[in-house]
Amino acid sequence: MSLQQIIAIVIFLCTMGAIITGKVHNTVASLTGAACLVLTHILSIEDCIDAVDVETICILVGMMLLVAVIKNSGIFEYIAIKAAKIAKGRPWPIMVIFILITAVCSGMLDNVTTVLLVGPMTLAITNILKVDPVPYIITQIMASNIGGTATLIGDPPNIMIGSAAKLSFVDFILNTGVATIFVIIVGLICMYFIYGRKLFVEDEAIAKVMQLDENKAIKDRKLMHESVIIIILVALCFIFHDQLGVQSCTVAIAAACIMLLIGGQEPEEIISEVEWPTILFFIGLFIVVGGMKKVGVITMLANGLISITHGNMVVTMMVILWVSAIVSSFLDNIPFVATLIPMILTMQSEGMDVTPIWWALSLGACLGGNGTLIGASANVVLSGISKNNGHPITFGQYFKIGFPMMILSIAVCSVFLLIRFA
Repeated sequence: MSLQQIIAIVIFLCTMGAIITGKVHNTVASLTGAACLVLTHILSIEDCIDAVDVETICILVGMMLLVAVIKNSGIFEYIAIKAAKIAKGRPWPIMVIFILITAVCSGMLDNVTTVLLVGPMTLAITNILKVDPVPYIITQIMASNIGGTATLIGDPPNIMIGSAAKLSFVDFILNTGVATIFVIIVGLICMYFIYGRKLFVEDEAIAKVMQLDENKAIKDRKLMHESVIIIILVALCFIFHDQLGVQSCTVAIAAACIMLLIGGQEPEEIISEVEWPTILFFIGLFIVVGGMKKVGVITMLANGLISITHGNMVVTMMVILWVSAIVSSFLDNIPFVATLIPMILTMQSEGMDVTPIWWALSLGACLGGNGTLIGASANVVLSGISKNNGHPITFGQYFKIGFPMMILSIAVCSVFLLIRFA
């Protein structure tokens, strides 16, 4: 290893260690790591700019602005009350409904957008029921990543894989979509034993929920109607963005601008609602991972991964599935997937059937995000929303549930892939 590679690895490990232990604020840790890479001349300012995934940042900012306007209509409280009444105020059915809502929406929109929508809903209903929202938040984090795995547009790695492998929306539904159905079923069974049997709500609170009138939760009916229309249009634009010739980030920013124009809200108040610490955390994290990529560490990892399989399709498929899952629990999956794509294309050019390997990469990279609190964008965003509302989730608290559940979901996917392709 070169000196630059050693320095980049040390900076990365120190940054991750600070985040994992919680001794330093996530944003401070990631930005400090980024600054160290510049000070040690591993990255230039231009390299830092190149390392940041601008599309992801724009989607985050755009959807945060959009949600900040929409929530003033009262639509989240309306949906939360409606869902709670359908579940008869019982805490476990409410959790199941929110898990399913999150998973489905994450496939149709993207998982970050979805958690921005369901987070306020969850906090609203748990506040009414006087129950701890943390179990609900944790299950929704996992549901968002599972749902995002199901479709071409649900998670950025899928967009990258679909583009490189020429795979369609339907291809994803028939492969990763089917796999995630089994993952959701197994996940719900596990969540019942982890949380379902322990959830308790006073009869008084249930009666209070059932007496609520969801229509009274609507603060601005005109804004709510506008919001519903914009949400539907955003969903359609995300689904058909290729045909429309626009990027997902363009859709998010455009939707935010439209809502700021027609929503009648104070721009200063809406802009202040954006989770700026989260945005800066992502920028710093992209730069820290970009340092690893610049000095060739991620490429070395990918090359080593391919070489140990000796070209055996089944072995390669399983190795990529499991390694992608473990790595994506701690590393941002976008640069990792970006590094593996050329490797898989090279294997394809040598005559190997790589179709199963694309699905292994998608399932591993996307579901691996459930392993830790920093494993995916949705995790950071939703845990940030929870913290800002007085319910912090620590790295260790999430890890005890998320990592075993991630391992179980990858085991389910292993069986699926072996039956499907072996």
